[in-house]
Amino acid sequence: MPRLLRLNLPNIPQHVVQRGNNKQACFITDQDRLFYLSRLKQYSHQFRVKIHAYVLMTNHVHLLVTPEIDKGVSLLMQYLGRSYVQYFNKKHKRTGTLWEGRFKASLVDSEVYFLIVSRYIELNPVRANMVNMAEDYRWSSYGTNAFGHNDELISKHPIMLSLGASINEQTSAYRLLFQDIISLPLIDNIRKAVNKSQPLASKEFITHLTELTGHKVCSGTHGGD
Repeated sequence: MPRLLRLNLPNIPQHVVQRGNNKQACFITDQDRLFYLSRLKQYSHQFRVKIHAYVLMTNHVHLLVTPEIDKGVSLLMQYLGRSYVQYFNKKHKRTGTLWEGRFKASLVDSEVYFLIVSRYIELNPVRANMVNMAEDYRWSSYGTNAFGHNDELISKHPIMLSLGASINEQTSAYRLLFQDIISLPLIDNIRKAVNKSQPLASKEFITHLTELTGHKVCSGTHGGD
């Protein structure tokens, strides 16, 4: 089966997921998580990819990012994945692969879905019954996006900045979004989009992507979700 076309377009957000091979743990200790985040910061700067949201689960990672250059996300994930596997194998005295093949990624229509995907990512530990509330989980961007905690890894997307004139207004408005439940059909659409490498977008945005790329862009996850 041919690989799905991976769309790497500058200045368009992407929801990125990378999973441990055979669902095995890719983070065992806090030191593992700190190392991963340090390399994520390093390579995101090197390859000019802005990080807006993240969560480190036990056996997978979710990122919401925006590349500033073509193939920035692919380069970021390639270098990050390789560096982390070398560290992880040495620290935990193991050999072989850690990740489940290529990372998966979905372009995100920022006007419609950016804030939804950000919430989806930061609510992963809640859906997994690891914590009761997003703020109870240390290894995500929620503290920064919802309370303004300092984190040099996180870059504010214009959609986040539009929530208020000040940081306090932005974070307060962002926290209020978490009072609304993300519907199960919408959660399913987010998962399908990233697993199939299809955009999560409105019909208008799909048309825009088709014009940008010069070929038809498919998506089963648009309109009224």
